[in-house]
Amino acid sequence: MVLNYIWIGFFLIAFSVGLMKLVIFHDLEVFTRIMNATFEYAKTGFDISLGLTGVLTLWLGLMKIGEKGGVVRIFSRALGPFFHRLFPELGKDHPAVGPIIMNIAANMLGLDNAATPLGLKAMKEMQNTNPNRGTASDPMIMFLVLNTSGLTLIPVTIMVYRYQLGAADPSDIFLPILIATSFSTLAGLVSVALYQRINLLDKV
Repeated sequence: MVLNYIWIGFFLIAFSVGLMKLVIFHDLEVFTRIMNATFEYAKTGFDISLGLTGVLTLWLGLMKIGEKGGVVRIFSRALGPFFHRLFPELGKDHPAVGPIIMNIAANMLGLDNAATPLGLKAMKEMQNTNPNRGTASDPMIMFLVLNTSGLTLIPVTIMVYRYQLGAADPSDIFLPILIATSFSTLAGLVSVALYQRINLLDKV
């Protein structure tokens, strides 16, 4: 994976810079500080992820209950006409519709980690019916833009991070994030709709 190379690059860069400071500037404590920082921030990362796990567990549990209880299926039927307008090539009973709705719902709640596997599942289902496997289909492009623009109603993850790091008011980013993601989603949606010649003003 590319991520493995990125982490290896970080380690090599840190080691190279430390070696340069040792040789050129005769900083004999540079590697000691690197090791201390490694353990210190490993602990910090664990503490943050531990607090985040509880919040993710709560919301993922609620979403799983909704899925098992048929709420997702009800949402799929209710929002079907709207999503059929955005994804005209997907049928109302297409297997990607459910994961798409769940992914967008997770993104709206700021649950990025929960949205990722749902997004991958949606992409896989759309790829299964993609006539040109080497090129992204129109529904895949629309979904990717909506996913990337990331309309967020409740930025749960970011608020948890801010709380963990001692922010005075972890929720004061609620309105700025809502405004920014609303405009980014609207811009992305309109741009793709114009490119794919989707009439968003038609009644659904």
